[in-house]
Amino acid sequence: MIASERPAVSLVVPTRNRPSALQRCLSALAAQRDAGTMEIVVVDDGSTDADKVSAVVASQPLARLIRTSGAGPAAARNAGAAEATGTYLCFTDDDCAPDSQWASRLVSSLQAGADVVGGATVTDQGGNPYVETSELIVRKLQASSHRRLGERVFIPSNNLACRRTVVLAHPFDERYSKAGGEDRAWCASVGGAGLKFTLEPSAVVVHRPVLNLGGFWRQHVRYGRGAFRFAQTTPRDWQEPPEFYIDLLRSGTQVGIRCLLLVLLAQVATGVGFVAEAGQAYHRGRSARPYVPTGAMNKRVPPRPRGAE
Repeated sequence: MIASERPAVSLVVPTRNRPSALQRCLSALAAQRDAGTMEIVVVDDGSTDADKVSAVVASQPLARLIRTSGAGPAAARNAGAAEATGTYLCFTDDDCAPDSQWASRLVSSLQAGADVVGGATVTDQGGNPYVETSELIVRKLQASSHRRLGERVFIPSNNLACRRTVVLAHPFDERYSKAGGEDRAWCASVGGAGLKFTLEPSAVVVHRPVLNLGGFWRQHVRYGRGAFRFAQTTPRDWQEPPEFYIDLLRSGTQVGIRCLLLVLLAQVATGVGFVAEAGQAYHRGRSARPYVPTGAMNKRVPPRPRGAE
């Protein structure tokens, strides 16, 4: 890219404490073809080894680094969008490796008239039951939203593109902080504004999460925290009906007993996160009320003597 030339496309990657995964992601982004002039904006959201992240970003000529202070992926994406200079934004995550024509295919859909476009996400972690179950749940969420909402679908933020002006007008909700689900909330916000969604299956991202039992549990607790916020702030037609959970259990059964058990565990973890977030919201609400000493409301104030000033 010529230094004085404004990029057509900005590739935005939030990252935190995964420099090796980030290196693989940036190598894949640097190999993008046919998308026009590009830049890569890496947002380091409070990595503990900031020097390693800096070294990884410095190794890619198209990449530049900005930093946020651990406020979560929503804030990181907003910061990346604010810093980006491209007309189009393509979002992915640091544990993803997009196909070489990923960006060009997403941008082509935007140029054809879509406001928001999402590609296909696959995993090469075959045999990891935690990854497979998590991917199954995400696919079912997408399919459910597509059935119920038509064009207004849920697009995960590891494979999402839009014009920069869309994110500036409709930023990711930073109140989600480290709770999961900010991308679902963003899609609901943008869909509610009447913008057009398109799916582009040929825009492929390979997702390479590192997930074990403990990580699986923590992931779905975060999703539960996000689910509480989602339920409080999102129109009812975006929220999953009971039939979604029945279909999810049926799909887990079809895959096998291990997947079914993990689907059930995920729902327990989601419930734990939902209740924990509800409890925090309750205590935040109570602490926001004016302090009234105990018994003050019942204390009788003696009448003032007649004629007293």
